[in-house]
Amino acid sequence: MFLKFPLLYLPPIMKQKIINKAIDLFLNLGFKSVTMDDIAHEMRISKKTIYTHFKNKTELIKETTFQVFETISHGIDCICESNKNPIEELYEIKKFVMFHLRNDKSSPQYQLQKYYPEIYQNMTRKQFEVMQECVLRNLNKGISSDLYRSDLDVEFVSRIYFLGITGIKDETIFPFEKFPKIDLMENYLDYHLRGIVTSKGLEILNTIKNNKDHE
Repeated sequence: MFLKFPLLYLPPIMKQKIINKAIDLFLNLGFKSVTMDDIAHEMRISKKTIYTHFKNKTELIKETTFQVFETISHGIDCICESNKNPIEELYEIKKFVMFHLRNDKSSPQYQLQKYYPEIYQNMTRKQFEVMQECVLRNLNKGISSDLYRSDLDVEFVSRIYFLGITGIKDETIFPFEKFPKIDLMENYLDYHLRGIVTSKGLEILNTIKNNKDHE
């Protein structure tokens, strides 16, 4: 007589490993392009193991996007607490975000918007909440330190900034072949800051850009 043993328990660490691999593949190849078979093949595990933790690909995408969002949000909070001047702060945030999004080379936001609109809308709302708070804080710090103009409507500028950051990722307007993502982010940040800095702030901005040109 054979005893029927229960399936081996898969520890939580396996779920995290799946999320980590999915993040890497989704950001490098795109949400639509990567299949559950691809993830299983890359990890050298069975697809059944993945489905033990995620009932479908949509659920996996939801968890991976949430984790990327949480990682980036925490990193931005740490940068904001580092007491850099507000202009340096924005450059550090840009650098940090671009690193974690792999420079957006697979247009993950576009694919998320097109194929998983509900997840995209939820993430956009969360992004707005975090960015709104961050940018408002940055604007007020810049005004109080005489680096940004005192006559700014901070509520208006913060929303325009968010629209710009999300808008430049639209490949129908900014095709990747003509506008590499890293250049777009650099140019948009320069555009944003030159519209709000004082003469004192402009000196700092030019110094940062000159130092970057010689890196």
